[in-house]
Amino acid sequence: MPDSRSDAGPRGQGPGRWVLGLLPLALLAGLVAFFFGADPTAPFRDAFPPVEDLTIERVSFPESGVMRVHVVNGGPEAATIAQVIVDDAYWQFEIDRDPTLPRLASATLELDYPWVEGELHVIRLVTSTGLTFDHEVAVATLSPRPNALYLTTFGLLGLYAGVLPVLIGLLWYPFLRRIDRKWIHFYLSLTVGLLAFLVVDALEDTLETSALVAEGFQAAGLIAVGFIGAIVGLRALGNLGRGMGGAGSGGEGSGSAGGGGASRGLTVAYLIAISIGLHNLGEGLAIGAAFSLGEIALGSFLVIGFALHNTTEGLAIVAPVADRRPALRHFAFMGGIAGLPTVLGAWAGGFSYSPTLATFFLALGAGAIVQVIVEVTRLIRKSWPQGVFTPLNATGLLLGLLVMYGTALMVTA
Repeated sequence: MPDSRSDAGPRGQGPGRWVLGLLPLALLAGLVAFFFGADPTAPFRDAFPPVEDLTIERVSFPESGVMRVHVVNGGPEAATIAQVIVDDAYWQFEIDRDPTLPRLASATLELDYPWVEGELHVIRLVTSTGLTFDHEVAVATLSPRPNALYLTTFGLLGLYAGVLPVLIGLLWYPFLRRIDRKWIHFYLSLTVGLLAFLVVDALEDTLETSALVAEGFQAAGLIAVGFIGAIVGLRALGNLGRGMGGAGSGGEGSGSAGGGGASRGLTVAYLIAISIGLHNLGEGLAIGAAFSLGEIALGSFLVIGFALHNTTEGLAIVAPVADRRPALRHFAFMGGIAGLPTVLGAWAGGFSYSPTLATFFLALGAGAIVQVIVEVTRLIRKSWPQGVFTPLNATGLLLGLLVMYGTALMVTA
Protein backbone atom coordinates (compact mmCIF):
# COMPACT_ATOMS: atom_id res chain seq x y z
CA MET A 1 0.00 0.00 0.00
CA PRO A 2 1.59 3.34 -1.01
CA ASP A 3 2.46 5.79 1.71
CA SER A 4 0.46 9.01 1.22
CA ARG A 5 3.05 10.96 3.15
CA SER A 6 5.67 10.33 0.46
CA ASP A 7 3.96 12.80 -1.89
CA ALA A 8 3.28 15.44 0.73
CA GLY A 9 6.90 16.31 1.51
CA PRO A 10 8.14 17.57 -1.88
CA ARG A 11 5.08 19.78 -2.36
CA GLY A 12 6.04 22.08 0.47
CA GLN A 13 9.84 21.97 0.13
CA GLY A 14 12.55 23.29 -2.15
CA PRO A 15 12.82 26.32 -4.44
CA GLY A 16 11.27 24.48 -7.37
CA ARG A 17 7.73 25.28 -6.23
CA TRP A 18 8.44 29.03 -6.50
CA VAL A 19 9.79 28.56 -10.02
CA LEU A 20 6.58 26.79 -10.97
CA GLY A 21 4.53 29.55 -9.35
CA LEU A 22 6.41 32.36 -11.12
CA LEU A 23 6.52 30.67 -14.53
CA PRO A 24 2.99 31.77 -15.62
CA LEU A 25 3.74 35.33 -14.53
CA ALA A 26 6.98 35.37 -16.52
CA LEU A 27 5.20 34.07 -19.61
CA LEU A 28 2.47 36.69 -19.19
CA ALA A 29 5.08 39.45 -18.89
CA GLY A 30 6.74 38.20 -22.05
CA LEU A 31 3.41 38.19 -23.89
CA VAL A 32 2.69 41.79 -22.85
CA ALA A 33 6.21 42.89 -23.89
CA PHE A 34 5.78 41.21 -27.27
CA PHE A 35 2.40 42.89 -27.78
CA PHE A 36 3.80 46.37 -27.22
CA GLY A 37 6.94 45.58 -29.23
CA ALA A 38 5.09 44.21 -32.25
CA ASP A 39 2.40 46.92 -31.90
CA PRO A 40 -0.43 45.24 -33.87
CA THR A 41 -2.68 48.26 -33.18
CA ALA A 42 -0.58 50.64 -35.29
CA PRO A 43 -2.97 50.56 -38.31
CA PHE A 44 -5.86 51.61 -36.08
CA ARG A 45 -3.94 54.52 -34.55
CA ASP A 46 -2.95 55.74 -38.00
CA ALA A 47 -6.58 55.70 -39.14
CA PHE A 48 -8.22 57.26 -36.07
CA PRO A 49 -7.38 60.31 -33.95
CA PRO A 50 -6.05 59.71 -30.43
CA VAL A 51 -8.48 59.49 -27.50
CA GLU A 52 -7.75 62.34 -25.07
CA ASP A 53 -9.28 63.05 -21.67
CA LEU A 54 -7.82 65.81 -19.50
CA THR A 55 -9.35 66.52 -16.09
CA ILE A 56 -8.84 69.78 -14.20
CA GLU A 57 -8.87 68.62 -10.58
CA ARG A 58 -8.37 71.97 -8.92
CA VAL A 59 -7.72 75.65 -9.62
CA SER A 60 -5.87 77.62 -6.94
CA PHE A 61 -5.09 81.32 -6.56
CA PRO A 62 -1.83 81.57 -4.58
CA GLU A 63 -1.60 85.37 -4.91
CA SER A 64 -3.23 88.28 -6.66
CA GLY A 65 -2.81 88.04 -10.41
CA VAL A 66 -1.64 84.40 -10.36
CA MET A 67 -3.73 81.36 -11.23
CA ARG A 68 -2.64 77.72 -10.96
CA VAL A 69 -4.44 74.95 -12.80
CA HIS A 70 -3.88 71.37 -11.60
CA VAL A 71 -4.61 68.91 -14.40
CA VAL A 72 -4.32 65.14 -14.85
CA ASN A 73 -4.43 63.03 -18.00
CA GLY A 74 -7.05 60.35 -17.40
CA GLY A 75 -7.23 59.22 -21.02
CA PRO A 76 -5.72 56.07 -22.54
CA GLU A 77 -3.11 58.00 -24.57
CA ALA A 78 -0.74 60.90 -24.12
CA ALA A 79 -2.19 64.39 -24.57
CA THR A 80 -0.38 67.64 -25.32
CA ILE A 81 -1.64 70.90 -23.77
CA ALA A 82 -1.25 73.46 -26.54
CA GLN A 83 -3.26 76.47 -25.34
CA VAL A 84 -5.19 77.81 -22.37
CA ILE A 85 -8.28 80.00 -22.64
CA VAL A 86 -9.50 81.92 -19.59
CA ASP A 87 -12.84 83.74 -19.83
CA ASP A 88 -12.81 83.48 -23.65
CA ALA A 89 -9.29 84.92 -23.98
CA TYR A 90 -6.15 82.99 -24.93
CA TRP A 91 -3.52 83.26 -22.23
CA GLN A 92 0.15 82.41 -21.93
CA PHE A 93 1.06 79.81 -19.33
CA GLU A 94 3.99 78.03 -17.75
CA ILE A 95 3.94 74.31 -16.99
CA ASP A 96 6.03 72.42 -14.45
CA ARG A 97 6.78 69.58 -16.88
CA ASP A 98 6.66 68.71 -20.56
CA PRO A 99 3.30 69.80 -22.08
CA THR A 100 2.77 66.27 -23.37
CA LEU A 101 1.27 64.33 -20.48
CA PRO A 102 1.48 60.53 -20.52
CA ARG A 103 -1.45 58.48 -19.22
CA LEU A 104 -2.25 59.23 -15.54
CA ALA A 105 0.41 61.95 -15.40
CA SER A 106 -0.36 65.27 -13.71
CA ALA A 107 0.89 68.80 -14.24
CA THR A 108 0.46 72.31 -12.83
CA LEU A 109 -0.08 75.24 -15.13
CA GLU A 110 0.65 78.76 -13.86
CA LEU A 111 -0.86 81.84 -15.48
CA ASP A 112 -0.31 85.52 -14.78
CA TYR A 113 -4.00 86.31 -14.97
CA PRO A 114 -5.80 89.29 -13.35
CA TRP A 115 -8.47 87.22 -11.62
CA VAL A 116 -11.15 89.08 -9.66
CA GLU A 117 -12.00 88.24 -6.04
CA GLY A 118 -15.44 86.65 -5.78
CA GLU A 119 -15.98 86.43 -9.55
CA LEU A 120 -16.69 83.41 -11.74
CA HIS A 121 -13.91 82.28 -14.10
CA VAL A 122 -13.95 79.60 -16.80
CA ILE A 123 -10.74 77.82 -17.78
CA ARG A 124 -10.51 75.89 -21.05
CA LEU A 125 -7.58 73.66 -22.04
CA VAL A 126 -6.94 73.10 -25.75
CA THR A 127 -4.89 70.07 -26.82
CA SER A 128 -2.70 69.77 -29.89
CA THR A 129 -5.54 67.93 -31.67
CA GLY A 130 -8.01 70.73 -31.00
CA LEU A 131 -10.05 69.06 -28.26
CA THR A 132 -11.15 71.30 -25.38
CA PHE A 133 -11.72 70.60 -21.69
CA ASP A 134 -13.50 73.13 -19.46
CA HIS A 135 -13.54 73.87 -15.75
CA GLU A 136 -15.56 76.51 -13.92
CA VAL A 137 -14.45 78.32 -10.78
CA ALA A 138 -17.63 79.58 -9.12
CA VAL A 139 -15.91 81.94 -6.67
CA ALA A 140 -12.32 83.05 -7.12
CA THR A 141 -10.60 83.64 -3.79
CA LEU A 142 -7.08 83.69 -2.44
CA SER A 143 -6.04 80.11 -1.68
CA PRO A 144 -4.77 79.36 1.84
CA ARG A 145 -1.09 78.58 2.21
CA PRO A 146 0.28 75.96 4.63
CA ASN A 147 1.58 78.49 7.14
CA ALA A 148 1.07 78.73 10.89
CA LEU A 149 -2.11 80.81 10.56
CA TYR A 150 -3.97 78.46 8.22
CA LEU A 151 -2.63 75.31 9.85
CA THR A 152 -4.05 76.57 13.14
CA THR A 153 -7.31 77.71 11.56
CA PHE A 154 -8.03 74.44 9.77
CA GLY A 155 -6.90 72.52 12.85
CA LEU A 156 -9.41 74.40 15.00
CA LEU A 157 -12.17 73.74 12.46
CA GLY A 158 -11.37 70.04 12.69
CA LEU A 159 -11.45 70.23 16.49
CA TYR A 160 -14.82 72.01 16.48
CA ALA A 161 -16.36 69.60 13.95
CA GLY A 162 -14.80 66.30 15.01
CA VAL A 163 -12.67 65.97 18.12
CA LEU A 164 -14.64 67.97 20.69
CA PRO A 165 -18.12 66.68 19.66
CA VAL A 166 -16.93 63.07 19.82
CA LEU A 167 -15.46 63.64 23.29
CA ILE A 168 -18.71 65.28 24.38
CA GLY A 169 -20.62 62.25 23.09
CA LEU A 170 -18.41 59.94 25.16
CA LEU A 171 -19.80 61.65 28.28
CA TRP A 172 -22.98 59.59 27.83
CA TYR A 173 -21.07 56.64 29.30
CA PRO A 174 -21.97 57.35 32.99
CA PHE A 175 -25.62 57.58 32.01
CA LEU A 176 -25.49 54.28 30.15
CA ARG A 177 -23.81 52.65 33.15
CA ARG A 178 -26.89 53.39 35.29
CA ILE A 179 -29.67 52.01 33.11
CA ASP A 180 -31.11 48.49 32.80
CA ARG A 181 -29.64 46.00 30.33
CA LYS A 182 -32.70 46.17 28.07
CA TRP A 183 -32.06 49.90 27.65
CA ILE A 184 -28.40 49.25 26.89
CA HIS A 185 -29.55 47.11 23.98
CA PHE A 186 -31.94 49.88 23.00
CA TYR A 187 -28.95 52.23 22.69
CA LEU A 188 -26.94 49.59 20.86
CA SER A 189 -29.81 49.37 18.38
CA LEU A 190 -29.87 53.16 18.20
CA THR A 191 -26.15 52.90 17.36
CA VAL A 192 -27.01 50.62 14.44
CA GLY A 193 -29.48 53.24 13.22
CA LEU A 194 -26.86 55.99 13.49
CA LEU A 195 -24.31 53.94 11.59
CA ALA A 196 -26.80 52.82 8.92
CA PHE A 197 -27.54 56.45 8.12
CA LEU A 198 -23.81 57.17 7.97
CA VAL A 199 -23.37 54.38 5.40
CA VAL A 200 -25.95 55.91 3.07
CA ASP A 201 -24.51 59.38 3.64
CA ALA A 202 -20.96 58.20 2.96
CA LEU A 203 -21.97 56.34 -0.20
CA GLU A 204 -23.79 59.41 -1.51
CA ASP A 205 -20.72 61.57 -0.90
CA THR A 206 -18.54 58.92 -2.51
CA LEU A 207 -20.60 58.87 -5.70
CA GLU A 208 -20.62 62.68 -5.89
CA THR A 209 -16.86 62.90 -5.47
CA SER A 210 -16.20 60.03 -7.88
CA ALA A 211 -17.74 62.11 -10.68
CA LEU A 212 -14.71 64.44 -10.39
CA VAL A 213 -12.13 61.63 -10.62
CA ALA A 214 -10.15 61.37 -13.85
CA GLU A 215 -11.46 58.49 -15.94
CA GLY A 216 -8.10 56.73 -16.02
CA PHE A 217 -8.11 56.23 -12.26
CA GLN A 218 -11.25 54.04 -12.52
CA ALA A 219 -13.48 55.56 -9.84
CA ALA A 220 -15.63 52.43 -9.64
CA GLY A 221 -12.61 50.25 -8.96
CA LEU A 222 -11.31 52.78 -6.45
CA ILE A 223 -14.62 52.61 -4.58
CA ALA A 224 -14.58 48.80 -4.65
CA VAL A 225 -11.03 48.62 -3.26
CA GLY A 226 -11.82 51.06 -0.46
CA PHE A 227 -15.22 49.63 0.44
CA ILE A 228 -14.31 45.93 0.39
CA GLY A 229 -10.84 46.55 1.79
CA ALA A 230 -12.31 48.27 4.86
CA ILE A 231 -14.73 45.40 5.49
CA VAL A 232 -11.99 42.78 5.21
CA GLY A 233 -9.51 44.83 7.24
CA LEU A 234 -11.89 45.54 10.11
CA ARG A 235 -13.06 41.93 10.13
CA ALA A 236 -9.45 40.84 10.54
CA LEU A 237 -8.87 43.44 13.28
CA GLY A 238 -12.00 42.28 15.07
CA ASN A 239 -10.90 38.65 15.01
CA LEU A 240 -7.43 39.67 16.17
CA GLY A 241 -8.88 41.69 19.03
CA ARG A 242 -11.14 38.86 20.13
CA GLY A 243 -8.25 36.40 19.94
CA MET A 244 -6.02 38.59 22.07
CA GLY A 245 -8.85 39.17 24.53
CA GLY A 246 -9.52 35.46 24.82
CA ALA A 247 -5.84 34.67 25.31
CA GLY A 248 -5.36 37.21 28.06
CA SER A 249 -6.98 37.63 31.43
CA GLY A 250 -10.29 39.41 31.71
CA GLY A 251 -9.01 41.97 34.16
CA GLU A 252 -9.30 45.09 32.04
CA GLY A 253 -13.05 45.14 31.87
CA SER A 254 -14.63 43.37 34.79
CA GLY A 255 -18.23 44.09 33.86
CA SER A 256 -21.20 41.87 34.24
CA ALA A 257 -20.45 39.97 31.10
CA GLY A 258 -17.13 38.69 32.37
CA GLY A 259 -13.67 39.07 30.90
CA GLY A 260 -14.49 37.66 27.47
CA GLY A 261 -17.63 39.77 27.11
CA ALA A 262 -15.79 42.87 28.24
CA SER A 263 -13.04 42.27 25.70
CA ARG A 264 -15.61 41.77 22.94
CA GLY A 265 -17.49 44.95 23.83
CA LEU A 266 -14.25 46.95 23.92
CA THR A 267 -13.19 45.51 20.56
CA VAL A 268 -16.48 46.57 19.00
CA ALA A 269 -16.13 50.05 20.55
CA TYR A 270 -12.68 50.43 18.99
CA LEU A 271 -13.97 49.24 15.63
CA ILE A 272 -16.74 51.83 15.79
CA ALA A 273 -14.15 54.51 16.61
CA ILE A 274 -12.00 53.46 13.64
CA SER A 275 -14.95 53.47 11.22
CA ILE A 276 -16.13 56.86 12.45
CA GLY A 277 -12.58 58.17 12.15
CA LEU A 278 -12.41 57.10 8.51
CA HIS A 279 -15.78 58.73 7.89
CA ASN A 280 -14.70 61.90 9.68
CA LEU A 281 -11.63 62.10 7.46
CA GLY A 282 -14.01 62.59 4.55
CA GLU A 283 -15.97 65.19 6.53
CA GLY A 284 -12.74 67.07 7.19
CA LEU A 285 -11.92 67.02 3.48
CA ALA A 286 -15.30 68.59 2.73
CA ILE A 287 -14.79 71.32 5.36
CA GLY A 288 -11.29 72.17 4.19
CA ALA A 289 -12.27 72.22 0.51
CA ALA A 290 -15.28 74.49 1.20
CA PHE A 291 -13.20 77.13 2.98
CA SER A 292 -10.38 76.80 0.44
CA LEU A 293 -12.82 77.53 -2.39
CA GLY A 294 -14.19 80.60 -0.60
CA GLU A 295 -17.56 79.01 0.28
CA ILE A 296 -17.48 80.37 3.83
CA ALA A 297 -21.20 80.03 4.58
CA LEU A 298 -21.24 76.40 3.39
CA GLY A 299 -18.10 75.62 5.37
CA SER A 300 -19.59 77.09 8.55
CA PHE A 301 -22.78 75.05 8.19
CA LEU A 302 -20.67 71.96 7.56
CA VAL A 303 -18.80 72.51 10.82
CA ILE A 304 -22.04 72.91 12.81
CA GLY A 305 -23.81 70.02 11.10
CA PHE A 306 -20.88 67.63 11.45
CA ALA A 307 -20.49 68.65 15.11
CA LEU A 308 -24.06 67.53 15.77
CA HIS A 309 -23.42 64.32 13.83
CA ASN A 310 -20.25 63.53 15.75
CA THR A 311 -21.82 64.08 19.17
CA THR A 312 -24.25 61.26 18.46
CA GLU A 313 -21.35 59.21 17.13
CA GLY A 314 -19.70 59.51 20.53
CA LEU A 315 -22.76 57.79 21.95
CA ALA A 316 -22.31 55.02 19.39
CA ILE A 317 -18.75 54.43 20.59
CA VAL A 318 -19.56 54.00 24.29
CA ALA A 319 -22.77 51.95 23.88
CA PRO A 320 -20.96 48.58 23.43
CA VAL A 321 -19.07 49.07 26.75
CA ALA A 322 -22.00 50.44 28.74
CA ASP A 323 -22.11 47.41 31.06
CA ARG A 324 -18.31 47.19 31.37
CA ARG A 325 -15.72 49.33 33.08
CA PRO A 326 -12.83 50.04 30.66
CA ALA A 327 -9.82 52.03 31.81
CA LEU A 328 -10.03 55.78 31.24
CA ARG A 329 -7.23 55.67 28.67
CA HIS A 330 -9.46 53.66 26.32
CA PHE A 331 -11.92 56.55 26.12
CA ALA A 332 -9.09 58.96 25.29
CA PHE A 333 -7.74 56.62 22.60
CA MET A 334 -11.17 56.01 21.06
CA GLY A 335 -12.00 59.71 21.08
CA GLY A 336 -8.73 60.50 19.33
CA ILE A 337 -9.16 57.72 16.76
CA ALA A 338 -12.67 58.93 15.89
CA GLY A 339 -12.11 62.69 16.04
CA LEU A 340 -8.54 63.54 15.00
CA PRO A 341 -8.96 62.40 11.36
CA THR A 342 -11.30 65.39 10.96
CA VAL A 343 -8.30 67.66 11.56
CA LEU A 344 -6.16 65.74 9.06
CA GLY A 345 -8.96 65.91 6.51
CA ALA A 346 -9.40 69.66 7.01
CA TRP A 347 -5.69 70.21 6.36
CA ALA A 348 -5.71 68.00 3.26
CA GLY A 349 -8.90 69.53 1.87
CA GLY A 350 -7.77 73.07 2.57
CA PHE A 351 -4.30 72.88 1.06
CA SER A 352 -4.35 70.15 -1.58
CA TYR A 353 -7.78 68.67 -2.27
CA SER A 354 -7.73 65.54 -4.45
CA PRO A 355 -11.01 64.00 -5.71
CA THR A 356 -9.22 60.67 -6.17
CA LEU A 357 -8.06 60.43 -2.55
CA ALA A 358 -11.37 61.81 -1.29
CA THR A 359 -13.29 59.11 -3.16
CA PHE A 360 -11.05 56.37 -1.80
CA PHE A 361 -11.29 57.49 1.82
CA LEU A 362 -15.03 58.02 1.66
CA ALA A 363 -15.46 54.49 0.28
CA LEU A 364 -13.12 53.23 2.98
CA GLY A 365 -15.28 54.87 5.63
CA ALA A 366 -18.50 53.44 4.18
CA GLY A 367 -17.10 49.92 4.11
CA ALA A 368 -15.81 50.24 7.66
CA ILE A 369 -19.22 51.32 8.93
CA VAL A 370 -20.92 48.36 7.22
CA GLN A 371 -18.60 45.94 9.02
CA VAL A 372 -19.17 47.71 12.35
CA ILE A 373 -22.95 47.37 11.90
CA VAL A 374 -22.41 43.63 11.53
CA GLU A 375 -20.28 43.57 14.71
CA VAL A 376 -22.78 45.56 16.79
CA THR A 377 -25.67 43.39 15.58
CA ARG A 378 -23.71 40.28 16.49
CA LEU A 379 -22.99 41.74 19.93
CA ILE A 380 -26.70 42.34 20.54
CA ARG A 381 -27.66 38.88 19.34
CA LYS A 382 -25.13 37.08 21.55
CA SER A 383 -25.84 39.05 24.73
CA TRP A 384 -29.61 39.47 24.50
CA PRO A 385 -31.67 36.24 24.35
CA GLN A 386 -34.84 38.02 23.18
CA GLY A 387 -33.21 38.68 19.81
CA VAL A 388 -32.15 41.73 17.86
CA PHE A 389 -35.51 43.04 16.60
CA THR A 390 -37.54 43.32 19.76
CA PRO A 391 -40.04 46.20 19.74
CA LEU A 392 -37.74 48.27 21.95
CA ASN A 393 -34.67 47.57 19.83
CA ALA A 394 -36.54 48.29 16.60
CA THR A 395 -37.63 51.62 18.08
CA GLY A 396 -34.01 52.40 18.91
CA LEU A 397 -32.86 51.64 15.37
CA LEU A 398 -35.53 53.85 13.81
CA LEU A 399 -34.80 56.61 16.31
CA GLY A 400 -31.13 56.47 15.36
CA LEU A 401 -32.04 57.01 11.71
CA LEU A 402 -34.31 59.94 12.61
CA VAL A 403 -31.67 61.56 14.85
CA MET A 404 -29.07 61.44 12.09
CA TYR A 405 -31.57 62.73 9.54
CA GLY A 406 -32.39 65.65 11.80
CA THR A 407 -28.74 66.59 12.27
CA ALA A 408 -28.10 66.11 8.54
CA LEU A 409 -30.57 68.92 7.81
CA MET A 410 -27.97 71.30 9.26
CA VAL A 411 -25.42 70.22 6.65
CA THR A 412 -27.48 70.78 3.51
CA ALA A 413 -27.70 74.55 3.82
